[in-house]
Amino acid sequence: MSSERLRLMAVHAHPDDESSKGAATTARYAAEGVDVLVVTCTGGERGDVLNPGYGPAPEGLEAMAAVRREEMAAAAAALGVRQRWLGFVDSGLPEGDPLPPLPEGSFATLPLEEASAPLVAAVREFRPHVMTTYDPSGGYPHPDHIMCHRVSAEAFAAAGDRERYRGLGEPWTPLKLYYNHGFSLARMRAVHDAIVAAGGESPFSDWIDSRQAREVPERQVTTRIECADWFDRRDAALRAHATQIDPEGWFFAVPREVELATWRDEEYELAESRVETTLPETDLFAGIRGTEHAR
Repeated sequence: MSSERLRLMAVHAHPDDESSKGAATTARYAAEGVDVLVVTCTGGERGDVLNPGYGPAPEGLEAMAAVRREEMAAAAAALGVRQRWLGFVDSGLPEGDPLPPLPEGSFATLPLEEASAPLVAAVREFRPHVMTTYDPSGGYPHPDHIMCHRVSAEAFAAAGDRERYRGLGEPWTPLKLYYNHGFSLARMRAVHDAIVAAGGESPFSDWIDSRQAREVPERQVTTRIECADWFDRRDAALRAHATQIDPEGWFFAVPREVELATWRDEEYELAESRVETTLPETDLFAGIRGTEHAR
């Protein structure tokens, strides 16, 4: 049995994604002594200011990137995690019919090996036992989220192969890869029903209707992490992203007592495991914790 510290790497596309997807989980593990590293693929330079109370938007990509670096630092501090930038440029969310091309040189336009190389280097340096990222759809069809999935899957597969990505550090083989499920339909329905039953107005009504109308398939949930005691840290991290998160908006529209009574978990899908585990799980380190794999 090894006493070495467990390590978790959460890979995200933009600053603020780490606070809206799996934040209470990372805060819980960090508080319990796990070494948690959030990896952010892009600087979020092309993100719009979504908080109506923020004021004038920073002018230009560099100014926005600088603001979002400050927000990310505050969010990481709220969660108690470390954070690393991969240094790619935000691709933006294209709109229109037909969709316009993505900006040249942005994250989602790069060849896979070029985009994956910095993450492979980060995996070999940090040596995570577990990685989390998005499912192949990106969770929603933002090109950077889809690319985040692709580079995460590539790094998980290749970081332990000495013949691949030579010169980027000593090989390291992560043991488990998870997809985080931030807004499952089951969760939204449960919270929605509880709010309505209490006589309140649910922020999820339109979202549920839209998901059902589009027949968005629900992915398998294999792992639930009980993390209600860390919802306050999640909320503090969200508020740190002041350009993106409206403190009066829908993220905070669910009464805390309803949330605590209805849905105390964050959900994950075990995409790949190199250790034996039994489903369903209540720990991302199931099959690793307390074994020879925790090295």
